[in-house]
Amino acid sequence: MPAPERPTAIVYVDGFNLYRQCLERYPEARWLDIPALIDRLLPEHRVLHVHYFTALVRAGVGDDPQGPIRQQTYIRALEATGRVTSHYGTYRVDQRLMPKHPAELGPDGALVRVPVRKTEEKGSDVNLAVRMILDAHRGAADLYCLLTNDSDQVTTIRTLQEELGVSVGWISPLPTVRQSKALKHTEPALVACVTQDALTSSQLPDVITQGRQTLHRPEHWCRKSEGPAEAGPSNR
Repeated sequence: MPAPERPTAIVYVDGFNLYRQCLERYPEARWLDIPALIDRLLPEHRVLHVHYFTALVRAGVGDDPQGPIRQQTYIRALEATGRVTSHYGTYRVDQRLMPKHPAELGPDGALVRVPVRKTEEKGSDVNLAVRMILDAHRGAADLYCLLTNDSDQVTTIRTLQEELGVSVGWISPLPTVRQSKALKHTEPALVACVTQDALTSSQLPDVITQGRQTLHRPEHWCRKSEGPAEAGPSNR
């Protein structure tokens, strides 16, 4: 007898949240093959596609002038898998007056404020929510799975569950003790968790050929040592 057809899934990745929670402290894991990671986390589903939501870092926004080049190289490498579509928000940079840390009171008793440069990613959350709802409305898959720990997406999940009646999955980039309680309370049909082992086992090839172009893993992201001891043993 032929094996039963696996249910299908589409996955929506909050790129900034994934970076901040899983990759920021581990440059050696940043050459991440996201489709391969998702396949490891959802072995009982056939993953049709991965939508990756991010914003392109502009030169001068961060402290590393090579950061934008590495990011764009990585996105091209991801898209070369043929399983990823990237969607872009924007970075907004403002100068603001904000309270000094540690807090300090001025002669008038008010908090002392200092000028800061505040960087925010704008648009990605909305782009992700709209894409999920549109795909669900079209009946594009059996499961619509979100990778994030951002509780701002609770309304998105509730809308999919209660208004459209579809199955929603949640992949947390954090271990159980640090996961968003608000997202947990939506009671997704499937819950998985990214582990350090899954990250290190899901890396793109060091060299990727894309048409006439060859993409190399950035030297700054070279493989190093094993992951941290606190990584959990299971992704489910």
